[in-house]
Amino acid sequence: MEAAAYRARRPAETPLYALLASLYETVKGAWEDLFERRYGFWRGLLDSVVARYLDCGIFERGFARIRCPDCAAEYLLAFSCKGRGLCPSCGAKRAAEFAALLRDEVAADVGHAQWVFTVPKLLRPYFMHHRELLGPLCAAAWKTVRELMAVAAGDEKGFRPGMVAMSQTFGDQLNLHPHVHALVTRGGWTVSGQWVPVPYVSPSAAETLFRHKVIRLLQREGLLDEDRTRLLLSWHHSGFSVHNSVTVPAGDGRALEALARYCLRSPVSLARLRWTPGSETATYLPRDGHDDEKAETLDALDFVARLLAHVPDPRRHLVHYYGAYSNVVRGKLKARSQAQQAESLASGPGVHSPPPPACTSPSLAALRRGWAQLLRRVYEIDPLVCPRCQGVMRVVSFITEGRVIRRILDHLGTSARRATQDRAPPLAAAPVPHSL
Repeated sequence: MEAAAYRARRPAETPLYALLASLYETVKGAWEDLFERRYGFWRGLLDSVVARYLDCGIFERGFARIRCPDCAAEYLLAFSCKGRGLCPSCGAKRAAEFAALLRDEVAADVGHAQWVFTVPKLLRPYFMHHRELLGPLCAAAWKTVRELMAVAAGDEKGFRPGMVAMSQTFGDQLNLHPHVHALVTRGGWTVSGQWVPVPYVSPSAAETLFRHKVIRLLQREGLLDEDRTRLLLSWHHSGFSVHNSVTVPAGDGRALEALARYCLRSPVSLARLRWTPGSETATYLPRDGHDDEKAETLDALDFVARLLAHVPDPRRHLVHYYGAYSNVVRGKLKARSQAQQAESLASGPGVHSPPPPACTSPSLAALRRGWAQLLRRVYEIDPLVCPRCQGVMRVVSFITEGRVIRRILDHLGTSARRATQDRAPPLAAAPVPHSL
């Protein structure tokens, strides 16, 4: 019986690709008049981001040859853009890599809860027009969690939970909705390293504390005056919210990984988007993707503008680690583990200490980032298993020269050749072999 074969995706046949290929230049030209007030000033980085997305998965822009050494079966694998916030395929692989890192190297074997922190509509433009504040917004969420959990544990001074916070700017319909998703341990560690469980923290108390911290943040930045502050504090319903009811039990690594991938998902879902070329409107289905009656019909130009507004700035972190999960704490634990291992080796062959955890292996990070491993996690199929003989396939070459690309594609008669072959070259550099 033949194994399930890897099938190359066809990005040029998706409605998102068609929307951007057809309307991007129109949206760019009309941005100042139609979209600047709602979505902020035009950002020059979008040219290169969109250009790389329109080259992602297109065989004319280069590919790798994957070949089975046993039966000579072969297929082509197009390069990917590895972009953030626009390409659903690369976003899914990025989320899978992050989830694997969280499970393998960050998360302790304890229970976790998902915390979601939101701000009122009045304040959302501040975080969209000043994206550098998304990091401090995550820090405000962390301080809220740490203070309330320390009080609940009865150890306010040295108590330290673990938290991984992810900032998002989009709502369910791609509306502007900056908020924070966080994975938080259901408890924490004392100074002596003792684990203290904290099964419940009041969401209403967290909401009140988070509201004050965000208001203080905006006041320090000079964005919130006294009149608007009094207005916010006078509301009976504050507009802030904190939810922490979704939990993952200890030992359920798969559920933790799935939750992490959800928190770092791409803004747009291809399964929910419907658009006919030439149409002035686009339809975006609800999250379950089936209830057409609840689908939202949007102006096609506005849909593209919404999506572009959620592309993150370059070199701006979307994930932040705090407390017991901070880089400093994890680095110290790793150094201590290595020192203990070296000490045990120096003490002689008669003394044996427990082996270091698997995450200390230098090869694990490379395996986690490998393109084949990411495809296994995202599509649940192994692209290196030969569908004919089930042997192990190998990458035999990277094809990047235009003349050679055309000769191979013409020889194979592959359906990868799309209408995109006449599109102008991208403004950014073409994908390179390591971007598989």
